[in-house]
Amino acid sequence: MVITGHWIDLNWKLQKRVLNFVHMPPPRRGVEIAASLFKCVKDWGIEQKIHTISVDNASANDVAIRVLRDDFSRSKKLLGGGKLFHVRCCAHILNLIVQVGLSEIADIVNKIRDSVDFVNRSKTRLLLFAEIAQQRQIPGRKLLYDCRTRWNVTFEMLSCAMKFKDVFPRLQDRDPLYDSCPAYEDWEKVEKVCSVLEKFWAATHVISGSEYPTSNLFLQEIVKIKKVLDSRANDEIDFIRAMIRKMKAKFDKYWGECNLLMAIAAILDPRQKMRVVEFAFPQMFPSFEAQENICSVKKALFELYDEYEDLNATGNENAVHSCASKGPQKNATSSFRWVDFDEYCDEMETTKPQKSELVDYLEKARLKTGSNPNAYDCLE
Repeated sequence: MVITGHWIDLNWKLQKRVLNFVHMPPPRRGVEIAASLFKCVKDWGIEQKIHTISVDNASANDVAIRVLRDDFSRSKKLLGGGKLFHVRCCAHILNLIVQVGLSEIADIVNKIRDSVDFVNRSKTRLLLFAEIAQQRQIPGRKLLYDCRTRWNVTFEMLSCAMKFKDVFPRLQDRDPLYDSCPAYEDWEKVEKVCSVLEKFWAATHVISGSEYPTSNLFLQEIVKIKKVLDSRANDEIDFIRAMIRKMKAKFDKYWGECNLLMAIAAILDPRQKMRVVEFAFPQMFPSFEAQENICSVKKALFELYDEYEDLNATGNENAVHSCASKGPQKNATSSFRWVDFDEYCDEMETTKPQKSELVDYLEKARLKTGSNPNAYDCLE
């Protein structure tokens, strides 16, 4: 198990470090995962600073998060009452959705995978394959391997192989050992599936970015995926309709309910603000649920702001007390003369403004991307 820490440093730069590699022998129960995670953060002395934990979607991880939520809440108050503590990995959810869809053409995928392996395994076959491709005037000569657990790499393998669909039958004619050539109908199915999965492939690249903040972009990608699934739910092609039905079931399992963290991150993008949930939620949920979820997100956002404001006020107060205890002592006459003024200043300077920064932020017009060509660079 690899444990990675993500945080914002004092210069507002996103940081990421591997904190530990932990050997987890079977059966890898949730309580053991939780114990290993807690020991790691304890060793680093950051048990008071953990806000969220992002994990893959496995039952053992669900158990681990429940245990850790209880452990961490005993030593500190979790932000948002712990509602933001468990973050399900969006890239992994996408992978699960697409894998269940690809299962509809699993036999075809296996044929193409075997074909790629057959060609790449021998230099002689590679040269023969390139020769046939050149005769057919097909540019390129390289077939891509895939990774069975990463659907986006499987998509790239299928897309690449599809360019050479006319080469494989010729290869079968010239090499008697080649026995996994996909049929013409198989390629037709692959082409139709890839036309659906293209949106998922683009979303995976956005969500899986690791060199810049991405959580503010998740919601818009999820909406795009929802629209693709809805538009193909009644497709005239039977196997596409069956594939979409399975994918929608998996989508609803993980994203059928409002994801607070995803929504809040989108709102804190100055190009989106509250407009993004007002626009996105009616496309993701029934009308009555959409309004309820918008209210829930707004409530959670203000609660989170109040918590951070209280933390900031406590930190400033502690800093003032620390400075006062260590600073030079004033003479008694001077302190007495200005004590009323000091109290007045303290009261005026700590009084909260009638309009909070959050309200001010939400009420101002959003930043239009077109007006600032470097808007995305600012986020990076």
